[in-house]
Parts: sequence; C-alpha cells; structure tokens
Amino acid sequence: MDDKFVETALLYDFYGKVLTPRQQEIIDLYYMKDYSLAEIGELLDISRQAVHDNLKRAKKQLSVMEEGLGLVDRFQRDREEWSKVLDRLDGVIDALETERKGKSLTRELRDIREFIRLAMGG
Repeated sequence: MDDKFVETALLYDFYGKVLTPRQQEIIDLYYMKDYSLAEIGELLDISRQAVHDNLKRAKKQLSVMEEGLGLVDRFQRDREEWSKVLDRLDGVIDALETERKGKSLTRELRDIREFIRLAMGG
C-alpha cells in the first residue's frame, strides 16, 4: 500500500473530526472504501474536480494539525518502544522455557505480553 495513503488514513484517524462533514465523507470514501474521484463525484453529485479540491484541502488541514500537535508521530514512536519491550519479553520467556524453570513466571510474562499487545491495539 502507498505510504502517503497510509499516512493520510492515520492522520484521519487522529484528526478527522476537525474536518467538515463533507470532507470526512470524501476522505472515508476515497481512503477507507477505495472509491475513485469520479465515483465519489457521481455519488455526491459534485464534479471530480470538486472531490479532488476537497481531498487536497482536507489533507492539508490534517497535516497542519499534525505539525501543531504531533500526535501521530508520538503514537508511532510509542509503538516502536512497546515493540522493543515485547521483543525483550519474548527473549525472557524463551530463556525460561529453555531452562524449564519458572513455569509460573513464564505464564505471568505471557500475560504481561498479551496485556501490552492489547494495549497497543492488537
């Protein structure tokens, strides 16, 4: 999938509510439901150019929000750090299983790992 596509979808997840209802609808149709500009224009009874202009304005507004607040950047950094924690936990679990000691510790570490995965959104 195109990185710009993913980036815009992520920005929309964080800041989409600041857009107008029309912009939200167009972003949803284009990025989430994979409609073409022409299909959106036909569906909303507006020109393809109007769809394009709305998308462009919406993406600009989302970018401005990210520049000011940086929530997406922070989210991504936090996920990377949590992934490192999960990798370390996996190493400890593997070592404990190899030694065949600490079965209850292994179970506890697995529970902690699962909690972190759920906290990260899956």
